[in-house]
Amino acid sequence: MKSFLNTNSITKLLIDQKYHLTRTLLLQSAILAISIGIFFDTPDKLNLSTDRILGWLSYHLFLNCLVYVNKDILFPIFLAKNKMAAYLIYVVIFTLFALCIMILLQQLFYDIAVTRQQPSPIAIFFSITSSLFAIVLFLGGISALQLFKQWLINNHRIHELQLETSRIQQRFLKSQINPHFLFNMINNANILVDDDPITASIILKKLENILQYQFSDNKIGQITLSKDIKFLEDYLELEKLRRDQCDFSLKKEGNFDKIDIPPMLFVHFVENAVKHSSDSAGSYVNIEFKIVNQQLYFFCENSKPSAPSKSDIGGLGLENIKRRLALLYHKKHQLHIADTDQTYTVTLYLNLQ
Repeated sequence: MKSFLNTNSITKLLIDQKYHLTRTLLLQSAILAISIGIFFDTPDKLNLSTDRILGWLSYHLFLNCLVYVNKDILFPIFLAKNKMAAYLIYVVIFTLFALCIMILLQQLFYDIAVTRQQPSPIAIFFSITSSLFAIVLFLGGISALQLFKQWLINNHRIHELQLETSRIQQRFLKSQINPHFLFNMINNANILVDDDPITASIILKKLENILQYQFSDNKIGQITLSKDIKFLEDYLELEKLRRDQCDFSLKKEGNFDKIDIPPMLFVHFVENAVKHSSDSAGSYVNIEFKIVNQQLYFFCENSKPSAPSKSDIGGLGLENIKRRLALLYHKKHQLHIADTDQTYTVTLYLNLQ
């Protein structure tokens, strides 16, 4: 809730529970000002006799009743549920009833108690008009404020649901990518350890770095881009040891230490390139990272075998990474994929601002 509330002090004041007392005091201040303004609206009514004070107190309490019945009963039962017609009918009935009570109080505690005479028709008309205007204006303001508060609460709920949905989807997508990648690495390490014990220490060190990334760094929401690239370099180093005829290259241009990104953002593209590149002489996987004007440029190209692969290049993993990019960089990324007979190329632009 804090992420939503911190954006606006008015929002916090209206819907945060810890400001309930403040909201109550502000509302009571408004009711007090209106009751004084209506009951003592002219200099000749500034009579502070016992009857007059009791009259104002009765008026003030009734105005409170009017406000809270509208705010806590009529609004949640009718208006909050889009029952506009029923709400208006009850408000009109309640307002007319309140108007009669207010005029009666005005007459009892001023017109008769103070002036000792019945009010003229003109005085009654102006009393009705001013009271009706005040009631309608105040109830309308309270209802509008309640609608705005309800809108803020609904937006908060939508915002929290979107965040939670995003977190769940990201955990789901990452969980689909990670085990597959990890099992491939362990399988590669097992093969090389059996064939060449000297190379085993190199493999184990690289695999240790990879596992460290998988189970520690990968759990946090953001990591530096340099760590993500180091992870890919370790992975490619393992592949170089296993596949002599394929050329792997990773070029970097820019300072990546201060750039934070979600973990495992490029793994699928690199793993896919390695998996589907040709294992014959002249095959290659070329990867490039570049930062220009707060734009991250990622390029990954691999050669393809002359005989088409039976497995679909990209497949479910590609759909997952597209969905993840849409969640993380909505309208702030461009992904281009070119699939030809000889090469498979991925170009990704990320707006880091």
